[in-house]
Amino acid sequence: MLDTNTVSHIVRGSQPRIQKRLLRTPMADLCISAVTEGELQYGLAKRGHPRELSHRVSQFLLRVETLPWSSEVAQTYGIVRAEAEASGVVLGSLDMMIAAHAHAIGATLVSGDGAFGRLPGKRLVQDWTR
Repeated sequence: MLDTNTVSHIVRGSQPRIQKRLLRTPMADLCISAVTEGELQYGLAKRGHPRELSHRVSQFLLRVETLPWSSEVAQTYGIVRAEAEASGVVLGSLDMMIAAHAHAIGATLVSGDGAFGRLPGKRLVQDWTR
């Protein structure tokens, strides 16, 4: 599952290491959370829907599966958030939702945000910028 920051790098083409890794990974093996799609749409709206960026985002969304945030994911979110807070780890609400979504479906979360690695429990996180 690609986190929003990874998708942003992909769409902008700003991280050559991410681009190389993406080329080696079948698109069928990748997904994003509906939360990430929401963050992408917010970013476009905030910028006034610039044509080139909007086109790149829409082309990306055509190629990767967006998974819905289900009741099962919501239940996992409650557990993951409670465990994180008990361990003193605080993430932004949307980041916590994305982390819980990846955990609920057993996916590796691809993110350059080191905060995800501080979450308690066995959570698989990869940073494609390294």
